[in-house]
Amino acid sequence: MLDDYLTWKPFFEVVPMEIGDCTEVSELHGQRFPRQWSDGEFQNLLLQHNVFGFIARQTNAFFSRPLGGFVLSREAAGEAEILTVAVSEKSGRQGLGWRLMQAALREAAARGAESMFLEVEAANHAAVGLYRKLGFQKVGERPAYYTGPDGTRSMALVMSRVLR
Repeated sequence: MLDDYLTWKPFFEVVPMEIGDCTEVSELHGQRFPRQWSDGEFQNLLLQHNVFGFIARQTNAFFSRPLGGFVLSREAAGEAEILTVAVSEKSGRQGLGWRLMQAALREAAARGAESMFLEVEAANHAAVGLYRKLGFQKVGERPAYYTGPDGTRSMALVMSRVLR
């Protein structure tokens, strides 16, 4: 019984993002990125017919259902892109990024996209590794694309994956 308690792991379900999730999504975005997108920005994006997202919400928490991560995507003219994706620091290394990205890839394909693109900071080795495992390949670079909290600029990798 004590072993069960000591080895307890959170369980997450991945579900479509809804307008009511935008405040929490915005807060998590602010924890993971230098420039936080507001809940209004997330709401405005979700109201567009070609934008879709998913959240990972913990199902076995005692008092609440904490947000573990999210992904927001857009599909247009046979191509999809990841607009933003984040997993909370507390929920990292549990496969949530993989699960969220898989959900976005499936939805993009279901909407008729033939490929998906994303941009990632070149120095974010964990994210680059995840995207490579998901089948994304580098197709370009954007020098000085990201601005850090201290004003330094860093390169983005443009990555793509065929969906069909």
